[in-house]
Amino acid sequence: MPIYAGFDLGGTHLKFGLTDSTGKIIFDSKTATPPTIKQLLELLEKLWNDLKRKETRKVAAIGFGFPGIFSLNQQRILQSPNYAELDNFDLLPALSAFIEVPFWVNNDANMAAFGEYKCGAGKGAHSLIFLTIGTGLGAGIILDGKLWRGKCGFAGELGHVTVNPEGEKCNCGGQGCLETEVSAPKIVRNYNVIRKKDEEISGEEVFARAKKGEMAARQAFAQAGHFLGIGLGIAMNLLNPDKILLGGAVMSAGDLLLSPALEEVKKRAYKASYQCCKIERASLGNKAGFLGAALWAKEQTDK
Repeated sequence: MPIYAGFDLGGTHLKFGLTDSTGKIIFDSKTATPPTIKQLLELLEKLWNDLKRKETRKVAAIGFGFPGIFSLNQQRILQSPNYAELDNFDLLPALSAFIEVPFWVNNDANMAAFGEYKCGAGKGAHSLIFLTIGTGLGAGIILDGKLWRGKCGFAGELGHVTVNPEGEKCNCGGQGCLETEVSAPKIVRNYNVIRKKDEEISGEEVFARAKKGEMAARQAFAQAGHFLGIGLGIAMNLLNPDKILLGGAVMSAGDLLLSPALEEVKKRAYKASYQCCKIERASLGNKAGFLGAALWAKEQTDK
């Protein structure tokens, strides 16, 4: 049975691994994301060579999930709000210099959505929207059983839909994007504004304080949940999916974020659309991206 490799680049970690054609994981690991494109390419070359040594079977194809909008026409990432080193970089020739098997590049959240659709909580869905909430907010869309990429490859950027016109500037150039209102850094900023302090603190610590019942911490998550609900309502009314899957580190907050989000989406979405859509936690965790990328490579190879 052929095997496939997948790489998923995040703001903090690069996740990677091998899978068979059914999505059964053979090997997976992660390492810190390097700060420069030169270091990234050196790391990818090393990891690829390590994978070949580790596995005696030949890898049939590789899939890559990179953050940012990937142009189908130009075959490069035009803009990566959270990893600017990729902006307009001629990625494919650079990867071709050390990869000798077929490979495909796609947006990282698209690949995570595809992984959940093939092997996770989205399996069997007709249409779904996947959101991963962490340092940023990525999204991918499956419509009628197919990954929806749009005319030029830029579809699915729900993280950059405006939910607060008076909100903060976003790295994408917009203002008040869903990403700026819901991601972990914003929850920390909410917390400091509510307390009228400027403490250097992690999102994990705000979560820990919220779990202990601290009101300011709970309010910080509730504010983010409010805007998440607005975004979900927009998505639900626009696409009428049968599932919306929520993943990423911020979702570990559970009901602290989800309860206010559900309360808001009920106000925003058509009642009929809301009733026919299940909002669930994604199930694959940080394995969704590399697994989806590997299975995407399989699908492209099979065409």
